[in-house]
Amino acid sequence: MREHRFVVVFRGSGLDADLTESDPSRTGMSPLEIRALSSGSERLARIARHFVEKARDVLGGQKQANMILLRGFSRKPRLPTMQEIYRLNPLVIAVYPMYRGLARLVGMEVVPAGNSLKDEVGALEENYARYDFFFLHVKWTDTAGEDGDFARKVRVLEEIDAVLPRVINLRPDVLVITGDHSTPAVLRGHSWHPVPVLLCSRYCRRDGVSKFSESAFASGGLGRIPAVEIMGLAMAYALKLTKYGA
Repeated sequence: MREHRFVVVFRGSGLDADLTESDPSRTGMSPLEIRALSSGSERLARIARHFVEKARDVLGGQKQANMILLRGFSRKPRLPTMQEIYRLNPLVIAVYPMYRGLARLVGMEVVPAGNSLKDEVGALEENYARYDFFFLHVKWTDTAGEDGDFARKVRVLEEIDAVLPRVINLRPDVLVITGDHSTPAVLRGHSWHPVPVLLCSRYCRRDGVSKFSESAFASGGLGRIPAVEIMGLAMAYALKLTKYGA
């Protein structure tokens, strides 16, 4: 558990995860009832509802965090690892537990990342010689955006700018800076807007972009591409492909 998020694991037979969620996705509304969407998930629906009721009994007297919302019911998937697909030795450096868990699902090793951006970069420097792929995650821009705190989001971006020279000094073959989604402070949530992507390598062709921003990147050399194409480009620019394309 960290901040406002947690993970609950239900174990047993006959626990299909085809359920509705209790999160209404709006503030000021009561949790929704968890319902089964198939006959195989009825047992888990009853268990989950009972779990929520017990949580209400325990947390009801609290001024904050006085209820839980359950969403994202799923079985643990079997995903091909990055070692299998890309033949890489990958490491995740993330303060937030969810991203460490997701990274584990695709075969990344996990090391202690501390509690700050400087700690994360320190972990990168300490482990740089042991791995050949690094996923360094920064959570605080997203948090500030969801809080509608534009000034705090700017401060986080300035902190990233301040530590970026330490990353560049490691002389990576390829450096990619991007996000998994946009979280504008004005919307206080995730949005549909395109996300800037920076890819730096000695083999990159120079374009006319000199600023890291949505408006500047609209005319960048990469154009507008699906996020799933980034990894293939990174592998190509790292000269880890025998041939790019058919």
